Amino acid sequence: MDFIAAHDLDEALAAKAHQPDALLLAGGTDLMVEINLAHHRPSSVLSLRRVEELQELTAGRIGAGVTWARLERNGHRGLAQAARTVGSPQIRAAGTIGGNVATASPAGDGLPWIIAAEASIEVQSKERGIRTIPWNEFFVGVKRTSLAADEIITAVVVPEDVPIAQEFAKVGARNAMVISTVSCVVIRGDDGFRVALGSVATTPMRATRAEEMINAESTISDSVLDEFAHIVSEEVRPITDHRSTEGYRRHAAGVLARRLVERSLR
Repeated sequence: MDFIAAHDLDEALAAKAHQPDALLLAGGTDLMVEINLAHHRPSSVLSLRRVEELQELTAGRIGAGVTWARLERNGHRGLAQAARTVGSPQIRAAGTIGGNVATASPAGDGLPWIIAAEASIEVQSKERGIRTIPWNEFFVGVKRTSLAADEIITAVVVPEDVPIAQEFAKVGARNAMVISTVSCVVIRGDDGFRVALGSVATTPMRATRAEEMINAESTISDSVLDEFAHIVSEEVRPITDHRSTEGYRRHAAGVLARRLVERSLR
């Protein structure tokens, strides 16, 4: 197995252009599990750990190499809440948001926040330069993205006007170090509520019908919240698997979304 350790972004892009099948390594919290379980036997690995250009963290730009530990301390409110639920302190110190985006698991803890914030994914290749891809064009299926073979995820680009009223929560089999059974982010701004969920469809999703319903209401009463939760439960598209049943996921999605709307109003 070839191992390439890029020292800057240009070197990384050149290496990826030369070996498009090289697997990218940042924190390794997903990749090394796959390798250890013999799900992958890569012929080459391209390490991005030393690429400083991927470490930038500002309100409008989150470098792909930014770790969960940094987001826990300095990220947007909802993303920081999500970061605190990722694995153990050791995993948060190594794992990156870029890896979460690249893996594109429906259960990825950072992805509902990206969707609710209406952020985009910035990618680069040596041949074509920079592309900025809307989230709904980037995530195309279970662990599938529109990333080209020679491209590297470089950042999550956050709109300047993302509201500060943000709440995240997830349900799992236990309180810590768990893959989410259902996760949810609610962001409240001048234009109303945005609701995004994970682990309830083939990709992370927006509950657009539920958003339209609650944003049409002038007063958020208990009956409005009941109807909102019901629509969220109907709108999600979960499956039954080893972690949960379809019915439980539908119920939990509505409960979580309602609780986060209430929390965002405090």
